[in-house]
Amino acid sequence: MPEGHTLHRLARRHQKLFGGRPVAVSSPQGRFAPEASVVDGRVLKRAEAYGKHLFHVYAPDAIVHVHLGLIGVFNEQPRPEAPPRGAVRMRMVGETHVADLNGPNRCRLVNAAERSALLAELGPDPLRRDADPDRAWQRLSRSRQSVAQLLMDQRVLAGVGNVYRAEVLFRHNLDPMTPGRELDRALWLAMWTDLVALMRTGVRRGRIDTVRDEHLPRTMGRAPRQDRHGGEVYVYRRTGQPCLVCGTPVATAELAGRNLYWCPTCQA
Repeated sequence: MPEGHTLHRLARRHQKLFGGRPVAVSSPQGRFAPEASVVDGRVLKRAEAYGKHLFHVYAPDAIVHVHLGLIGVFNEQPRPEAPPRGAVRMRMVGETHVADLNGPNRCRLVNAAERSALLAELGPDPLRRDADPDRAWQRLSRSRQSVAQLLMDQRVLAGVGNVYRAEVLFRHNLDPMTPGRELDRALWLAMWTDLVALMRTGVRRGRIDTVRDEHLPRTMGRAPRQDRHGGEVYVYRRTGQPCLVCGTPVATAELAGRNLYWCPTCQA
């Protein structure tokens, strides 16, 4: 599932391509047709992201809410556009470009109150400048659940997924199974600051890079990572491979239906 930096990149891209101008909105697949007709031809005031949620705000009072889920994707092309490919839930046609949305978990029309209600259920998003890390701390510090599980809970922290979860725990040498209520507040604030920096880098580069300079391939004389996710990471999807810091084989286990990766030595 795309992590928060992907949605923020999409919001920036859609703002650049479609913002401030009328947009032709349709649903070639048909499932979004009634809602698309409401915003068709309206001016896109802004595109913004919160966690793993994308919002297209149309003048004067309509909002399209998109959650990509596991397989959702926006496919972009310059005009003149080609016919839709596959089951296109929503097509956006602007002055110069077209964006087709395929396979989202959610694509629906909401109003401002419904959007506010949704955001009220989410934790702070490290990529938003109005985010308050203490909101997440209030939930973390009272929970018996593991920090690894809590970091994936969007009600605690919005936008962090499996990659950032594993990597920030490694970078701060934290045992993933540490209960939230045993987490030191100073350590939490350091992790938050790190997540803000890492995720901003993800927005800028379009991939997740978490490895410090001293552990990069060119520094260590090792081969670059070969993985469809791209980027250099410490433990994510490196099961059995040597830890880049201590050489211990990276461990993995299932936690709450997702694979968790960690170094048994560095995170003891």
